Amino acid sequence: MYFQPPSDVPTTVFARLPDHWRCLDEGNEWVRAQGVVKNAPVLEGPSFDREGRLYCVDIPGGRIFRISAQGEFELLLQYDGWPQGLKVASDGRIVVADAKYGLMLLDPTSRSIRPLLARHGLEPFKGLNDLFIARNGDIYFTDQGLSGLHDPSGRVFRLAADGRLSCVLDNIPSPNGLVMNLDESALLVAVTRANAIWRLPLRPDGGVTKVGTFIQLSGGGGPDGLALDAQGRLAVAHVGLGTVWIFDAYGEPVHRVRSCEGRLVTNVAFGSADGQTLYITEADSFSILQARLDVPGKRMASHPEENWS
Repeated sequence: MYFQPPSDVPTTVFARLPDHWRCLDEGNEWVRAQGVVKNAPVLEGPSFDREGRLYCVDIPGGRIFRISAQGEFELLLQYDGWPQGLKVASDGRIVVADAKYGLMLLDPTSRSIRPLLARHGLEPFKGLNDLFIARNGDIYFTDQGLSGLHDPSGRVFRLAADGRLSCVLDNIPSPNGLVMNLDESALLVAVTRANAIWRLPLRPDGGVTKVGTFIQLSGGGGPDGLALDAQGRLAVAHVGLGTVWIFDAYGEPVHRVRSCEGRLVTNVAFGSADGQTLYITEADSFSILQARLDVPGKRMASHPEENWS
């Protein structure tokens, strides 16, 4: 059987964090806990609002930035948290997955942030990483902490639109980015330390069944952020390889998007007027990269045409 190798897609720099925001306090707690050598910002969590402005977070710096269509960074908020994931919901709410404080709600008008969900019952979370908001308003999020193959204790939770919290799956070695497939019948979860994408088929009662590996990767540090396009193709930020893979709905690679800067591609989001531009956070160079693709991102429910999930 003939295998068609994925085609290469180039990137360019859309925006770069200004120099004066690249310094962190010495002895940053998040940097020490992660064993990171470089005491520097880590850009993550890209998501577009209704006006086409791009939001992203800096994990160790506890900062949330908003980036204009011209690529200009604006510091929206700095607080003493570790924001790792961010999503703008179709109703305009901005939800943040914070590794220190849990799920948070950001108000961009008042430039304030407040808790939405701090714990699971009486138990604190291990450390939230990323989130996805379903069409019905349910919020799925990963509780990663420092889990891995040595400690497969990561979890995926669902905060239902009516406020009920449930654990969808536990015993995961480092759950990270997540999205739902086109008809929202399954979750796709980046399991970083296993270097794999898992598929979690959802039962009508909200539970999961027949969980399995959908895509097995190799090399780098493993998959990080995910995004879906209008054909159900999956964009996977492969941190450490400087690559975003585009897999079709069957799990076969169709494109390799190569970073023109560093190798720490952390997350992805579709944007632009037609939705065919993929924006990529790259932590090594403090940059947001962009690449033009042949299929637009999946449109968010109830969103204007220029905004994408």
